[in-house]
Amino acid sequence: MPAAQPGPAPQHVAVIGAGMVGLATAWFLQERGVRVTVLDRTGVAAGASWGNAGWLTPGITTPLPEPAVLRYGLRAVLSPSSPVYVPPRADVKLLRFLAGFTRHSTAAKWRTAMRAYIPMNRRALETFEALEAGGVTARANEAKSFIAAYRTETERSVLLDELGHIHAAGQEIEFDVLTGAEAREVEPSLSDHVGAAIRLHGQRFVNPGQYVHALADSVRARGASIVTGVDVVDVRDEGAGVRVVTAAGADDRYDAVVLATGTWFGELARRFGVRTVVQAGRGYSFSVPIEHMPAGPVYFPAQRVACTPLGDRLRVAGMMEFRRAEAPLDRRRITAIAEAARPLLRGADLDARTDEWVGSRPCTPDGLPLIGRTRSSRVFAAGGHGMWGITLGPLTGTLLAEQITTGRQPAELRPFDPLR
Repeated sequence: MPAAQPGPAPQHVAVIGAGMVGLATAWFLQERGVRVTVLDRTGVAAGASWGNAGWLTPGITTPLPEPAVLRYGLRAVLSPSSPVYVPPRADVKLLRFLAGFTRHSTAAKWRTAMRAYIPMNRRALETFEALEAGGVTARANEAKSFIAAYRTETERSVLLDELGHIHAAGQEIEFDVLTGAEAREVEPSLSDHVGAAIRLHGQRFVNPGQYVHALADSVRARGASIVTGVDVVDVRDEGAGVRVVTAAGADDRYDAVVLATGTWFGELARRFGVRTVVQAGRGYSFSVPIEHMPAGPVYFPAQRVACTPLGDRLRVAGMMEFRRAEAPLDRRRITAIAEAARPLLRGADLDARTDEWVGSRPCTPDGLPLIGRTRSSRVFAAGGHGMWGITLGPLTGTLLAEQITTGRQPAELRPFDPLR
């Protein structure tokens, strides 16, 4: 990374993006006395921050490229019902991303990336506590149970192996190995088709849309402006400041800018030396009624389906679809999630779906986010978190606010240098 630049800390920072990562960065900048303006093309939590599973799971926050991905094979990833889907007609950018993703889906590269995540995972939950202590009204819920459920012990062995690799990399996580009957005793919403399970301890969950809106309310209450419906088309470092230009013709100057634009991150970041491809990894979700609401998240890893209790309905989420962020919702994907979950959930009316949603998670080929200073000393990156933007968003915010105001890169951010 380039050396820190001398000079005073920025007084007014523009944060482009009003999802979890952008708003957390804004909040922690305010903690350090910085005036903040947040700009977003659509609205607060309008992207991947709204409809995801809402898990705060540092225990299993791992790099997305892994050897298991390579075992899917070409036929599987071309099927619309597959948990990982690539459309048959891929563009050049997607092909470049997939080539890099494949190169990083080895055991050795996974271990290297996992070691980068461990210091972040250790601190992830404490930053939620800091937000709540500082006035954010939403709360992170303790998962009274967090069950990963399988049909067979053979299926379960995949996660047991991964937990072993996580432990070997230096990260601690407590869990119990359960039979199907033991899992149903803990969580009656599981069907008789569940024959084996793992119960994870120490994890939490949130209603992501609700939480991010509460974070936005706190940022506003502390004096920031959040301007939505603003399409930023240009960011220019002019030496004494950074100019931000919008499609509507607004032309404002700031001391520094944070790029937290999710899937659209690369469009503005490339001109500041960030060459890593950020690809939309689209996930789907919907909500259904269920007779017995689970006490915490339920995960079906073999099907890649995640279930979260949110109020009086169960959010069911899943899939990883590598295609254009702006592509319309594909109903085949919603159906595939429902049919994958149907045999494994008891009492869920999977045909009474509401809040059907698709959102784009910003994924990088090496599975590591892009956090920190770019080629410009006044432009900072905060993107590419993949599935972990909710879990790691607040910690990203506090570490990046430290770097912006002091000029020093926190040790935890070194593996995530956006110029790597």
